[in-house]
Amino acid sequence: MALALACAALLATGCASVDFPRTIEQTNELAGDFTGGKLSLALTDEQRAALAREADALLRQPLGRDQAVQLALVNSPALQALLAGRWAESATAAQSGRLPNPVFAFERLRTGDELELSRLLSFGLLDLLTLPQRHGIAQRRIEESRLRLAADVIDQVTRVRQAWIDAVSAEQTLAYARQIHDNAEASAELARRMQAVGNFNRLDRARHQAFYADAATRLAGVQQAATNRREALVRLLGLSDAQAALLRLPPRLPDPPATPLDAAEAARAASAGRLDIRIAQSALDATARAQGLGSVTSVIDIELGVRRETLFDDAAGTRHSGRGTEIELRLPLFDWGDARRAALNAQTLAAAQRLQATVRAAGSHLRDGYTAYRTAHDLVKHYRDEVLPLRRTIADENLLRYNAMLIGVFELLADSREQITSVMAAIAAERQFWLADAALQATLIGRPVIAAGSTLTAGAATGPDATPGSGATAAAH
Repeated sequence: MALALACAALLATGCASVDFPRTIEQTNELAGDFTGGKLSLALTDEQRAALAREADALLRQPLGRDQAVQLALVNSPALQALLAGRWAESATAAQSGRLPNPVFAFERLRTGDELELSRLLSFGLLDLLTLPQRHGIAQRRIEESRLRLAADVIDQVTRVRQAWIDAVSAEQTLAYARQIHDNAEASAELARRMQAVGNFNRLDRARHQAFYADAATRLAGVQQAATNRREALVRLLGLSDAQAALLRLPPRLPDPPATPLDAAEAARAASAGRLDIRIAQSALDATARAQGLGSVTSVIDIELGVRRETLFDDAAGTRHSGRGTEIELRLPLFDWGDARRAALNAQTLAAAQRLQATVRAAGSHLRDGYTAYRTAHDLVKHYRDEVLPLRRTIADENLLRYNAMLIGVFELLADSREQITSVMAAIAAERQFWLADAALQATLIGRPVIAAGSTLTAGAATGPDATPGSGATAAAH
């Protein structure tokens, strides 16, 4: 009777299970703007070989931002480990919603001419009665794990995007830092020669030599920063040494869009269903259900068993059989489960407050991310429409004045350095915009990211007569 009841309960509620390939499909749907539908878990040698071929094909050409994300999805062992870890977590959650296996006990006892055989089949009656509740908790834990998988993938893709932006902008900055270094070297050499023939005093020559030394120092720092950022990208892409040698990046960052994302459009995109709020809500649902279940299981446990015993009397040549049931209760004499119930209550309270905190912070994160995005876009536009055209005009005019012998070569070199410095500042502004764009895209889906600040700049001075601490300089006279 009890076994029939157990079977009926199992058929009625079903078993919690995990279809991880379907979970990955759902992740590709939920985070399609980040994965492009390319997320997959390689389980066989054939699948791993196919992913390796895709990686090789991507490395045959300069790696754009979207291609970098694709390469990470098909090549990164860390990402594969992340998927496998979430699979294990989902499987563990599913296991918690299943009925424990029954226990079979067999006993054989001989006393003189008598042989006694005892068989017992038992299972947890409370486990059976609470199976629907535990199944519901397991389903919510599985859903939470699925959402956390999507969040992890979005975080990883965002890191790849930002690392690619850093690496490309660092290469751009390095190219212009080399130009400033070469310019300073030429200026210092010219100053040395002019001093040698008596046309330059010792102070002016020392100024140009000091600027050259400073430019060499800055170049070394920019070179190291470029190496660091490239290697950070290599690690996120999961490249081997052989693959890293094949990695090529575009010569420059893409142009920012002419029209930025509208604030109303950003708000609509964010309201479509934030991932962080869904995760917090799912965690609260599971925790609240677990609290309800724990209020019962923390007090009592019941084991129900079906027993059959057979007694053989060899002397009399008889056999006697008997059957019956037994119930085993855990008596709450020393532990009434109050500490466990208090812990469950605290966990539910914490989950509810985390949900409230997430909901309240959502608007702030969106405003912060969008403001950073618009400010960076406006700054890029300012450099593109105002600063760089003015620098080009100044350079053209100074070249005409130099050809007319109205200014000397040192003034021309100083102006060239200032123009290069402005270009490097514009590159830093573009970098900051694309970092803010990547952070905003993650924020809209519910994974707030703070855009990193710009660190690759032209330095504090661009010429030997620059004012210490200033970002620009006057030409040397």
